[in-house]
Amino acid sequence: MSAAPMPLLRARRSVERLLAACSSRPSGPSGPDAQRLSAPRLDLERIAPALARELFLSQLHCRLVDVEAHELRARNEGYYTICSAGHEGNVALGHLTRSTDPALLHYRSGAFFLARARRSATHALPNDAHPGIFELLLSLAASSDDPISGGRHKVFGSVRWGIPPQTSTIASHLPKAVGMAVAIDRAARLRQRAFSNVVHEGTVATEPDSIVICSFGDASLNHSTAQGALNAASWAAFQRVPVPVLFVCEDNGIGVSVRTPEGWVEARMRGMPGMTYVAGDGRDLSSAYEASARAVEICRTKRTPVFLHLRCERVWGHAGSDADSEYRTHDEIAGAEEHDPVVLSAQSLLDAGVMTGDEIRRELENVSEAVKKLAREAASRPKLKTRAEVMEPIAPSRPERVAEEARRTGYAERAADADKPKPLGHGIRAALGDLMRKYPEMLIFGEDVAEKGGVYGVTVGLWKAFGPARVFNTLLDEQTILGMAIGAGQVGLLPVPEIQFLAYLHNAEDQLRGEASTLSFFSRGQLTNPMVVRIAGLGYQKGFGGHFHNDDSLAVLRDLPGVIVGVPSRADDAAKMLRTLTAEARVDGRVCAFVEPIALYHTRDLFPGDGAWQFPLPPQGEAITVGEVGVYEETKLVADSKRARPNVVDLAIFTYGNGVPMSLRVARALAQKKVKARVIDLRWIAPLPEEAIRRHAQAAKAVLVVDECRRSGNVSEAIAALIADDGTLRTKPFARVTSSDSFVPLAEAANLVLLQEPEILEAAMKLTTSSKSKR
Repeated sequence: MSAAPMPLLRARRSVERLLAACSSRPSGPSGPDAQRLSAPRLDLERIAPALARELFLSQLHCRLVDVEAHELRARNEGYYTICSAGHEGNVALGHLTRSTDPALLHYRSGAFFLARARRSATHALPNDAHPGIFELLLSLAASSDDPISGGRHKVFGSVRWGIPPQTSTIASHLPKAVGMAVAIDRAARLRQRAFSNVVHEGTVATEPDSIVICSFGDASLNHSTAQGALNAASWAAFQRVPVPVLFVCEDNGIGVSVRTPEGWVEARMRGMPGMTYVAGDGRDLSSAYEASARAVEICRTKRTPVFLHLRCERVWGHAGSDADSEYRTHDEIAGAEEHDPVVLSAQSLLDAGVMTGDEIRRELENVSEAVKKLAREAASRPKLKTRAEVMEPIAPSRPERVAEEARRTGYAERAADADKPKPLGHGIRAALGDLMRKYPEMLIFGEDVAEKGGVYGVTVGLWKAFGPARVFNTLLDEQTILGMAIGAGQVGLLPVPEIQFLAYLHNAEDQLRGEASTLSFFSRGQLTNPMVVRIAGLGYQKGFGGHFHNDDSLAVLRDLPGVIVGVPSRADDAAKMLRTLTAEARVDGRVCAFVEPIALYHTRDLFPGDGAWQFPLPPQGEAITVGEVGVYEETKLVADSKRARPNVVDLAIFTYGNGVPMSLRVARALAQKKVKARVIDLRWIAPLPEEAIRRHAQAAKAVLVVDECRRSGNVSEAIAALIADDGTLRTKPFARVTSSDSFVPLAEAANLVLLQEPEILEAAMKLTTSSKSKR
């Protein structure tokens, strides 16, 4: 038999040290103490004996699960060995907080998880003598029976225990913790005034005095995402905005192999405006409990952010695959084991007479056997077997309910100017006002959106109409804006944040990619992040531009599983699409992005002076469903039926955004050359309306894609692939015209790289000539 790997031997050794500590005091305080460790004194005035025993048992159970994680890995039955060993001081927070205090946890928070499970009034499994353990083992074994992620990832998560799953390792969960904290108090005030009976599926349960717990490591503190979130909490609290978030920095002094300078965390965080700094030693049960109790009390009563700095120990390597002997000396590793908080807690209970050595030994042996038995059971449970199973919770979809909600009427009187034709920006403003009246839980926020109404005036007047509780400015940080959206959505609000320019999204795209779009996937659809993110974008601005104000790439949005992305081209379409997107967010908890073409915000004409590109606000009850395209014949929008095949035309032009009016002007020029073109406004670029694309491509002699974005990585490539994959379409004459693979320069130079109408006309003529010659 081969020797056990070193990580497993180290894990087993921690149990041996526990047994040694018990053996040194077999009968409690009166026994011999020649071998006992130097342990902190247990303060029984602050921690009652029964509570001390309960906290220790959660620590012990956590350690035994961690040991079993290595055993499972050694047998190739487990798939995760980043363990909590040395961080068990967070057990105090698990006990001191409630299931209605959302906990966004660090990946070394096993003791917190088990303590909250023990404290919870109800457990996920009936007759469970050790609540939480089997859930963790199912997660380690990647079983589809895992009640939180269903085998998709090892996470600490539980809907009923108020622990949304986190996959973050670099503090990307901090912005949404701040957003959730701000939203808890805001939601409580709004519910009292406007929507007390509104209940959304997929939300985290909270109470008016709830706080948000957010734990992370000392190395993650240095990440720009963490610094942005801490700054945002401080910024808000400095202005007396309630931000009841408890940041918990579990400081073991090392991030993988990178040392944290001694004293750095305290020096960085002590004295931060609006935030209380509290320090405790997570290796000392009394110190951890006292510091945690103080931090929770301040956060809950004062509704201000608190930074709890817990000194921890990394007893083992970073993970099972980490050979920490390469960067830690023998003495450092031995010192970490000597300060093992579970062993120290055991010794403290022995010293205080709370438990005897025999009692601890029996508990260790009994739970160890139970964990092994449960681990065998977890390893035998089913795994995900099919692609459909894996993908099922990515994007829960109930289109009939969404359509019904989008077309719901009677929520408000029609605005006085609703029938006045408006360009795109004004139409979006009218639509947002209409939706704010429909959804009293809806919030609009971002940079400059309040009094000023945004850079382009799209939200002008909404702040006055609906008040600062529902329309407000954030600080200038896109990670904070999207984090606010995630947090607000998770506590039952309907966030509609604005990203000022598409290029600014890249500063914060992981908040959509790694956080918002994954929650449903990693919670089996039990939790969702409803939001509609408005993004001003694309090119062709006149007199105000350059790269950061003319970003012509949508690739970053199109590759997010489950995220709906819409691009309007006209005011009435925008209103109907927004009705559907808010319904998608409200009904199915979907993450939605609405990319608004800046250059069309104030465009009133299709042809010079005709006023044909402005439209009134559609009546209530009208909406455009996801996948429904706009079809133009002779520059007129016509009804499109999925049941009837369209009449055959010379050319089908697929486009979106700025490409729609450009293509319509080209279509008129083609008509003068006896070429009949049909322009199809895709409207939806994720998911692409594939059925409509095939149907209209079938009814055309040639196909042209007009893609205003860069040639690489954008919509036209996807349509080209769709046509190439379809045996009935791949022989048709096909072309795509796009902008160049370039950043957009300033002034008239922009037109050298952005797609222009003459290029569209030239490509269309070549295609139609080719299709005629083939006949």
